[in-house]
Amino acid sequence: MSRSSSTLENNHKNNAQPELRSLWSAVADGSVRLHYIDVKGVKTRVLEAGEGPETLFLLHGISGHLEAYMRNILPHAKHFRVLAIDMLGHGFTDKPKSNYEVIDYVEHLRDLMDVLGLEKIHLSGESLGGWVSARFAAKYPERVKRLVLNTCGGMIADPKVMERLRTLSLNAVRNPDREATRKRLEFLMADPSIVTEDLVEARYATYRSPGMLEAIESIMCLQDMDVRLRNLLTPEELAKIEAETLVLWTSHDPTAAVSVGEKLHSLVSNSRLIVMENCGHWPQYEDPETFNALHIDFLLNGHKD
Repeated sequence: MSRSSSTLENNHKNNAQPELRSLWSAVADGSVRLHYIDVKGVKTRVLEAGEGPETLFLLHGISGHLEAYMRNILPHAKHFRVLAIDMLGHGFTDKPKSNYEVIDYVEHLRDLMDVLGLEKIHLSGESLGGWVSARFAAKYPERVKRLVLNTCGGMIADPKVMERLRTLSLNAVRNPDREATRKRLEFLMADPSIVTEDLVEARYATYRSPGMLEAIESIMCLQDMDVRLRNLLTPEELAKIEAETLVLWTSHDPTAAVSVGEKLHSLVSNSRLIVMENCGHWPQYEDPETFNALHIDFLLNGHKD
């Protein structure tokens, strides 16, 4: 296991302005394309950048949206074709009336790849996105080159965490008060002060998107114990992952201790575990400089030891 020292704490002490940038300013000096792709009738929102020879997909967490990766898009676009998406039922992607279990997200991703004519990709997911990525890599091992599981969900069923996520998410969608959205975002961070007004507005807009009020119960079904238990990642499933894998955890993840990341690492044969310090559940946002350096190095070079 490796630990990566974060500059987050010092940045805040020095009032470093990069942490206060708007989300879109992070991509303002690059070439990006925000568009929709029809995936078997599901209008899917995609932010795309880069023209590299290999493709990288970025998958957000539960009740999240592609803006979670705005601080990572352009650095990765120097090396890859990058696609950050709003997953099925999330953000501004269509919201079919159905409970969304992990396999539904997996098949939506597979269908999106098929529409784009992509046989093999790099895949990186955070929280629910990691859960989906792990299951995808186990079910379709031939379609993933390198895999990043970032504070990955699906390993445990902690009733307190599940209830906290469910309560905060449902309240933020049902309650038009922006403060409820802020509280949902602050839960993710080691330092809640880095939740900017811009980030609140971005999440608030997705929570007000058409169909979200009806969809949020379907999205949060994974916080129901029975549903969650039948969706958990199993040792047998994780053993099927062939892709070189980076398990990325944090020192202050509010959803699962480092020991959970260690267990995940032990069950994925060709994996390495790195723990980012002074971050919560969104290391790609909280300390983008460290995250981008670690992430890009792994995707380009794999394990070096």
